[in-house]
Amino acid sequence: PPFPGASNTPQRRGVEPPPGRPPGHPGCPVWGSVRGLWWGVGPCGGPPWGMGLSGAVHEDLGRCGAGWGPRGVCRAPSPRRGPRAARGSAFQNKLVDRCERLQLQSAAIARHVDEVLPAKDQGVLVSPSNAARELVIQRLIFVGNACENEEQRLLERVHTEEERAHQSILTQRVHWTEALQKLAALRTYLVDMITNLDDQDLVSTLQLIFETEVAEGILEPQESLKLNFNQTCVQSPLLHRLWASAVLCCSQEIHIDEKTISPHLSLLEDKKTLTFSPKKAKVDLDCPERFDHWPNALATAAFHSGVCTWKISVEKSCAYKLGVCYSSLPRKGSGNEARLGFNAASWVFSRYDKEFRFLHAGHPQAVELIKSPAEIGVLVDFAGGEVLFYDPDSGTILFSHRETFQEPLYPVFAVAHQSISLVLHHLCHARVRVNHLISL
Repeated sequence: PPFPGASNTPQRRGVEPPPGRPPGHPGCPVWGSVRGLWWGVGPCGGPPWGMGLSGAVHEDLGRCGAGWGPRGVCRAPSPRRGPRAARGSAFQNKLVDRCERLQLQSAAIARHVDEVLPAKDQGVLVSPSNAARELVIQRLIFVGNACENEEQRLLERVHTEEERAHQSILTQRVHWTEALQKLAALRTYLVDMITNLDDQDLVSTLQLIFETEVAEGILEPQESLKLNFNQTCVQSPLLHRLWASAVLCCSQEIHIDEKTISPHLSLLEDKKTLTFSPKKAKVDLDCPERFDHWPNALATAAFHSGVCTWKISVEKSCAYKLGVCYSSLPRKGSGNEARLGFNAASWVFSRYDKEFRFLHAGHPQAVELIKSPAEIGVLVDFAGGEVLFYDPDSGTILFSHRETFQEPLYPVFAVAHQSISLVLHHLCHARVRVNHLISL
């Protein structure tokens, strides 16, 4: 049966169906269903007709004199039709609608499974996946070639600078060796004059000797930058960006030290979001670690080696500072000693409204940006003596500063408008092994 309550067996209601014909339908003297197809014989004895569950007439074999209405229900009046029969007929019509929808839905699903999905699977295997794989390989090959070319260029510059410095040292050694020989000869000559000349002859001879020393460059050695290896020869924007992007992929948790948080700041329950308030909170200002005036906060742990990096979301704030500082940074008072970037113990990237700056020791350096970054990565190479501020979204180095750090460094934060948040608590200590990188 096509649905509960339907029957494939002819049921007698006063009129027998013609020989070889299927039974009829509700509203006709004979009703029933065969294979989901409704059939009926009109009370006038006319030829039967048929309609499928989809609502389309499958076989028009004629109709009774009364004809049929919607859904193939015979319009001929039934002498036994009452309120209960009408409700039953309406319920049957609803079941027919439901069966039609189920049948159409099943057909659509079967077509999707049998036709669409195999075609999609074949398409994925044949074209898009291969194209995506080729795209990845081509781009990595291109990046690899660019890195190899940059490596060759930088190594040649290092070799050239090494040869230059070595040659300068050799030149200086030859020069000062000759100077030593001349000084030895002069000293011998002076001893001889002291022994053999009188005072008047000595005065004139000494003046001549001094003039000869100046003319021949026999002076005291002076410090010269030409004798040093110039580290700037390895500076490369491409290498810098690739290095920063790679290091920012490392991760280690960083936590904000609640004991250092200014009374103008509050730490949310997520333990990574600092929110500014112009009104001071009631906290223990006698705590020696706490900043009592400037809206600053430190991380719980310092680092003293390796490469360290973390990211901060700053899209909600128009006034903030991010960077590093020594643990010796004062925490009390409103002077510049405790103000980030205005002393020798802190290095920060600063934003105030639309103005971006790098601050250290009270010497601001303007940073020109086209748009405000949503996130900022802070990267510190302790051994290499570099602090770098990076935009992860655009892959742009915002600012880089070189410094020889003398003490362990703490990540430091300040916010004076809305809030800033640590991103995934990232802090990476990367101790890079050159042999491993070369093998890669």
